[in-house]
Amino acid sequence: MPDNIILHFDNITTGFKEPVLFVGGEKVTFSNPIEATEKDNFGITFTLPRAQINSAMQFHFADKDQQQPKEENLIRYVSESVIDQYSEFWCRSWNAFVYTTEPTCIQDIPAQDAVEMDFVDGVYVSDVGGRFALGATKTQDNGVLFGVFHPHAASVYVTGDFNDWQHPDCENPNPDKFCKMTLHRGYFDAPNIWLLHVDNAEVGQGYKFYVEYMSVTGDGVMDSRLIADPYTRFLGSDYERNDSLIVDPSAFEWHDAEYKTPDVHDLIIYELHVNGFTHNHPDIDEAHQGKYEGIIDRIEAGYFDKLGMTCLYLMPISEAPTPQAQDALGYNTALFMSVERDFGTPDDLRRMVDTAHQHDLAVIVDQVFNHSANSWNPLWRFILDHPDELQKDGEGGLYFSGQSPWGNRVSTERTETQNMLIDACKLYLVEYHIDGFRFDATHTNYIDHAFMHRLADELQALKPDVILIAENLPNQADLNRNGYDGYAQWCDPFHDTIKALLREGVFENTKPDSHRVGDMFYFSKSVFAAHTNNAINYCESHDEHSVAHEVSFVESLNNPAAKDRKARLGYFATMLALGQPMIYMGQEFGTERSRNLTYFDFPEKLDGAGFFQWASRLTNLRKRYPALKLHGFNPIEDGQFHWILGAWLGERNGHGKRVIGWRSTPTNEATDQMVILVNFENHPVEVDIRFGLPGIWLRLASINLVNDIAPMGNNSIEDESALRLDDGTSYKYVLPDSSAFIYKWESGL
Repeated sequence: MPDNIILHFDNITTGFKEPVLFVGGEKVTFSNPIEATEKDNFGITFTLPRAQINSAMQFHFADKDQQQPKEENLIRYVSESVIDQYSEFWCRSWNAFVYTTEPTCIQDIPAQDAVEMDFVDGVYVSDVGGRFALGATKTQDNGVLFGVFHPHAASVYVTGDFNDWQHPDCENPNPDKFCKMTLHRGYFDAPNIWLLHVDNAEVGQGYKFYVEYMSVTGDGVMDSRLIADPYTRFLGSDYERNDSLIVDPSAFEWHDAEYKTPDVHDLIIYELHVNGFTHNHPDIDEAHQGKYEGIIDRIEAGYFDKLGMTCLYLMPISEAPTPQAQDALGYNTALFMSVERDFGTPDDLRRMVDTAHQHDLAVIVDQVFNHSANSWNPLWRFILDHPDELQKDGEGGLYFSGQSPWGNRVSTERTETQNMLIDACKLYLVEYHIDGFRFDATHTNYIDHAFMHRLADELQALKPDVILIAENLPNQADLNRNGYDGYAQWCDPFHDTIKALLREGVFENTKPDSHRVGDMFYFSKSVFAAHTNNAINYCESHDEHSVAHEVSFVESLNNPAAKDRKARLGYFATMLALGQPMIYMGQEFGTERSRNLTYFDFPEKLDGAGFFQWASRLTNLRKRYPALKLHGFNPIEDGQFHWILGAWLGERNGHGKRVIGWRSTPTNEATDQMVILVNFENHPVEVDIRFGLPGIWLRLASINLVNDIAPMGNNSIEDESALRLDDGTSYKYVLPDSSAFIYKWESGL
């Protein structure tokens, strides 16, 4: 055993004028400053007689006249057992890690300059926090640029099919084939970006990063690690190996150049799960079931055109370790950039989006940024903040901070984590032409809202009309931003109130109070929303029981007729309330299903599905008429919205009753005016209704029937349900129990 211990220090980011070393034992008490003995290619060296080190050693570097480390967490520690094994250690100035081998030196050229090369068209080159081309980015000439962020690795290699998977820890290693990456200044102008262009790397080949830590932790040295690329776009078919695959997005031919993302107020959202929406359904080819191809089949068959939807919302499509099943929803993301291989290839996803856009359907995808997968997670302890973390249970390193109700909490308060998550969204926008995102569980209990605002800024700068939706329960007003450009939030007051009204009783501490009905229909403005763009109304989702299932808990409603009627009333309210409507797959059939399940029965023929036929006609009314999708900061003040029924109005106008009604006047044209009426009471209610204009008012919709005017239907002034009003008021109008209506002014008398 050598008589001396040698410590190497690079002094790169600290820039001490006269670096000195302070050494203490396990219980600290630092020595007088020890001066450097010599310089080498790494930096400066300090020599310590081993005889003076009696046990574990703590030490730090400082300027001669400073005495204290630049940062408290830069005090380094080496245990007695490690000192007994090694005689030479290396220390970098920007972290507290002590290396047992000389780490890779830093290149003079910054990462931003090193990636100045020509990439293929249509590829996203990571640019959040710096244009560093993380992941595997195909270049115009032969080869691929590989990039990975790691602030304390000793060395990093890229290995894969292109070099016979050679790296220092492989079987029969051949150093001539190693692909060692170079270290460059990146985030925060600190050395943390590793790059290498591999000329013979080809699209479709598998690869991984081999990270050599070589740093002291506890009584040992951190093991090196072969890991999937955190920025990988796709994983190989071998679920044991989980190789990253090189993807070239430029090979896909897009056909959506004329497509435009719809305005928020035009959104009619259909939430679906790729597997659940197509699993075991008779109208979809068996080979396409559970895949993007199955959704393509339905789009091309005109399913969503007929239903009247304008936006497909895909539940998580990022790689998750859970096998597909009726209760596998995908909310356990393992890699944020990688599309779930169970659903198809990246080009399959592109083809699905391209097809949707050709049918005027927007596509948004679910992003789960609050927590991540626990069973298989390449990011877990991939990057440590400090070597001590490895000795602590539940500490996952840089990308994690504590726990959430669903697993390890993602550290969205950290800039480095934010960079990666924003890059993931930008990649979806650029390479998949996605129109926007729904973000899971964004309440401040789970996600940092400074991140949410930075995320919106970055995405809106890239795509000004990007759709941003947050599941933020209970709702918080700060996500409104300026209102029109803020996050649309899943509207908690609407959902809970509508469920209470439909149950005719308490739902999760929400009572079916009559005074809540007005707030619920007027985009919950008095609760949280600043603009109609801020509210997404729904009574079903993957997280909630369907209406038919929910009301089955009430004995008097647990029968087919009541379930059907309540499901229709919930659908009607969702479509007509101010804000944007969202339904969950299967809701268009009145499906009875408990929460957190994705499978539902799909009929062989839609023509025989009465609920679907009614729901599709109602949805198309919303899609067609401006009066049914009023929008703005305050349509009442704008003269477009007028209450005519409500618990707060007079005795003949619904006083104290769970009824609601309004007149919608989007323009000065009489034919644009409509009246919407809803009764949530379980008994008929007689009211006087101020339609506002004399003339003939057509009943376009009820709970049982929807019939539009030509060319969408054959409704006319001859229909027996039409109202003929001499003075614009219908007196002693009886609203049946659990009923709803839409009337449209059609002509004078």
